[in-house]
Amino acid sequence: MRQKAVGRKMGIWYELRKNRGLYLFMLPGILYTFIFGYVTLPYMIIAFEDFDYKKGIFSPWVGIENFRFFFESNRAWEVTFNTIFLNAMFLFFGTLMSVGLALILNEVKSKAFVRISQSTMLFPYFISWVIVSYILYALLSTDKGVFNNILMALGLVKVRWYSRPELWRGILVFARVWKTAGYTMIIYLAAIVGIDHSLFEAAAIDGANRWQCIRRITIPLITPTICIMILLEVGKIFCGDFGMVYALVKDSGQLLPKVDVIDTYVFRMLRVTGDPSLSMAVGVYQSIMGFIMVYGSNRLVRKLFPEGALF
Repeated sequence: MRQKAVGRKMGIWYELRKNRGLYLFMLPGILYTFIFGYVTLPYMIIAFEDFDYKKGIFSPWVGIENFRFFFESNRAWEVTFNTIFLNAMFLFFGTLMSVGLALILNEVKSKAFVRISQSTMLFPYFISWVIVSYILYALLSTDKGVFNNILMALGLVKVRWYSRPELWRGILVFARVWKTAGYTMIIYLAAIVGIDHSLFEAAAIDGANRWQCIRRITIPLITPTICIMILLEVGKIFCGDFGMVYALVKDSGQLLPKVDVIDTYVFRMLRVTGDPSLSMAVGVYQSIMGFIMVYGSNRLVRKLFPEGALF
């Protein structure tokens, strides 16, 4: 037993020495996760306290009062529904677009075209939401927006986009898919490239066309990757994209009933009340629900499709 333990330790140190460059490259991410993901965990206790900046985590205990404040507010269930609905739309259309783009690019024979297309589709991912908000305003502005100029040129009536809340869920879904589909596409394209080409050759010999190869070989073999990506996103389904919503919508009272998510609501609540205990209570609520969603979804996937389960 002792020799096994020594061998295991030597194996760990050998692995660290052998791939020290890769682990050094990972170090900033590991430190960030450790500091902000684990060292800060004890501060979750302020969700059950009336936080005092002088006393810190030793502030007076109030139990579930902070949670009651959120759930008894007239906007709690509205922002929760908006968060879940928008994230579900992001997940569905984002996955559909990413997988579709990966399948299309895999069929293109020109390597130069594929490289240019990948770079073009990946570029929006690195644009900040603030820049996207200006692009969107240039398109949707009532007086000088590109879309309204096109409508007027066609003899149609202008659309006041920023006064039509029923349109903004679709606008946010379009903006999110446009910005992130190119990034996730690369993951699916890498999974497709890793498929053994002899399978396609055997299918071609049997008379299968390209669509049959995609339907019978490519899609089934990348399904585990799709499942894992979906499970990772399911864990964040109760967390709204604060940067996106706040940059594109800001504090527009007309649009908030349809697009206000938990994170933007908490930000405004913190800005008004100045009480971090309320924000932490909502954060704990999001974390618990996210864990339940991931655990439940993973158990379901493990029963129906074991290869796609995370654990």
